[in-house]
Order: sequence, then structure tokens, then C-alpha cells
Amino acid sequence: MKVLLLADVKGKGKKDQIINVSDGYARNFLFPKKLAVEADAKAMADAKNKEEARLYKIEQDKAAARELAAKLEGVTVKIKASAGADGRLYGSITTSDVAEELKKQHGIDIDRRKISTDGAIKAFGSYTLDVKLYPEIQGKINLVVCQ
Repeated sequence: MKVLLLADVKGKGKKDQIINVSDGYARNFLFPKKLAVEADAKAMADAKNKEEARLYKIEQDKAAARELAAKLEGVTVKIKASAGADGRLYGSITTSDVAEELKKQHGIDIDRRKISTDGAIKAFGSYTLDVKLYPEIQGKINLVVCQ
């Protein structure tokens, strides 16, 4: 009997996969536990629609990430900090500070975990930070730390 899996089944297959199993296994185990449904035309159409919707959502997310990366190209974030006599900052500039200032100055909301630095920013100057927007899409933010 051909069934469409609704969840991962160890040793049989992954979710949304069509597999061939014995009738007893399907009736006594898979169907009662709602792990699978019979692979009829309706189930196949539903699976196809789910897959198309998933691919469409991925494309929409990629397009939004590309748009945001283009928007970030010309953005410069200025952060004012205080320093000691030797020119080193009190504390350091964190990705949370950068995300907060980016939201204040330019209205762009990015999660702090997506911003990566090469290390702690503990001195005045200009920095270029990478922003991971999507697995293969990255943007760059210019950061200026001044007094």
C-alpha cells in the first residue's frame, strides 16, 4: 500500500515522502498514530500544494533579504562612546548596540545575532560589519565609533 508520511518515521522515511508499506503496518500502526495517510489523489495534491507554498515562501524570504542587503550598502551607523586617557573605550561596542543604533538612526530592524564582528570593538575608528540575512545572502554595515 502506498502512503504519504505526515511525520518522520524511523527506518521508513521522512515527512511528505511517499513510501510503499504492507497493509497491516499501515492500518495498525501508521494510520492510528496519524503518521501517514493513504496516498490517494487528494493527499498527493495537498502534498504538492504544501511543497509549492514552501518554495514560494523561500523565494519571498530571499527576495526580502536581497532587498535589505541593498538597503544596507550605503548605511553608516555612528555610535558615540567615551574613552579613557589612553584612547581605549570604557567597555566595548556590542552587536546589540549596533542593532539598536541602526534602528534609531535608519529605521532598519535587524536581530543582533545576525550581525557579526571580528572581535570586540574597543577603540575609535571605522569598522565594516557583516550581516547574515539569509544562508547565502550577506550585507555590510559601516560603523563609525566617535567621541
